[in-house]
Amino acid sequence: MLQVIQTGFRSFFTKGHERSLRAKKNIFQSLLIKSGGVVCSFALIPLTISYVGATNYGVWLTLSSIISWAALFDMGLGNGLKNKLAEDVALGNYKEGQSHISSTYAILAAISGVLLVAFCFINPYINWHGILNVPAKELPNLNHLVAVIFIFFCLQFIVQLINTVLTANQKPALPALISVLGQAATIISVVILTNFTASSLTYLVYVVTGIPLIILLIASFYFYSGNYRSLAPTFKSVKYKYARQLLSAGGAFFIIQIGTLVLYETDNIVITQLFSPKEVTTFNIAYKLFSVILMVFIMIITPFWSAFTEAYVKKDLDWIRLTLGKMNKLWLGLSLCTVMLLICSPVIYKLWLGDGVSVPFTLSLAMCIYTIALIWQAMYVQFLNGISKIRLQLYLSIICALINIPLSILLGKYWGLAGVTTSNTIIFIMMGIAFSVQTKKIINGTAAGLLAR
Repeated sequence: MLQVIQTGFRSFFTKGHERSLRAKKNIFQSLLIKSGGVVCSFALIPLTISYVGATNYGVWLTLSSIISWAALFDMGLGNGLKNKLAEDVALGNYKEGQSHISSTYAILAAISGVLLVAFCFINPYINWHGILNVPAKELPNLNHLVAVIFIFFCLQFIVQLINTVLTANQKPALPALISVLGQAATIISVVILTNFTASSLTYLVYVVTGIPLIILLIASFYFYSGNYRSLAPTFKSVKYKYARQLLSAGGAFFIIQIGTLVLYETDNIVITQLFSPKEVTTFNIAYKLFSVILMVFIMIITPFWSAFTEAYVKKDLDWIRLTLGKMNKLWLGLSLCTVMLLICSPVIYKLWLGDGVSVPFTLSLAMCIYTIALIWQAMYVQFLNGISKIRLQLYLSIICALINIPLSILLGKYWGLAGVTTSNTIIFIMMGIAFSVQTKKIINGTAAGLLAR
């Protein structure tokens, strides 16, 4: 029996299309690595709540959501680089790949500098206590905390580009390893804070934002001085024409990112205004539990972005059809796992958090449906992004961004936290229907007009 299992395991990783084998190996490595990430992620929440309290933790979550809006200013360059670099690697154009990478670093550094200068001028005049629904007498150094988060964010904004380079080279397990190392170092630091300092949101901000940045810097130096030396950014490789290409390729992705941020990052703001920062903690605990399914899905699907790019460039439509068929089966399997997680959720919350935080079952139910809808539409988005057929996604992102916040507020007033989640679910279902139709038409060669762009 053991020999049969070993033979089947070996066959799984040695038989099939080269592109599929590469994806399988990356998925397996990512699963091993990110299982550690899941453990770290779950361990960090009770540690952090114990250190600063549920309300301050909710403030931190909302602040990080607001600051993440600055990611819009990469102008879609990360995704534009991912596709351009994947094409360069597929065709063996490593010199052009180096120029694309160097030009992207240069543009992001310039954008970060402008953002920092602008933020230094406007931050003293922003009423963060009002935005976060926190009494003025609490957290008197709130503007300072926001400044620290923003500075670290702008630095990470540049150095995290190493993750894009690794993913474009179809090595998504390596960014997963970098992330897990950052999480592990953060947990160790929070444990140290808990045992040797008094409760302090300031200390927490320095640790949670600073340590991942340090890990990314170390990883960048390691890879660019090693296996990726031929792609390492240099000043002389910065080319104006490539900068224009990347901005052009990333322009549509930039607008899509705006819609994505509205869908993913405004929930905390809506909740803190409708209810309180403490409810942000409750909402994010439910999201964190069901994000286990999302993590598994992302680990499996991430290698296929650049793989779809390569296959489409080489006109290998048969492989694309076969792969999308397997992804649909994956979605059904993960949907079943999500329902099982919902059934077990009350017990899991109890074992995980004790009596510290109570999560309503209605919120867990809404998060279950949200997860199923999200992964369904995301598998089609992965294919369409990989082949740069994103015009429909662009228009839908604009429409959905406009209706999401009003719909979240409306449903939140009637159904509470579950209503905010349901708003996103409705939008994901609409988008999933549109993207599935577009994908089938592209593969069958019948796409025309908006669906073909």
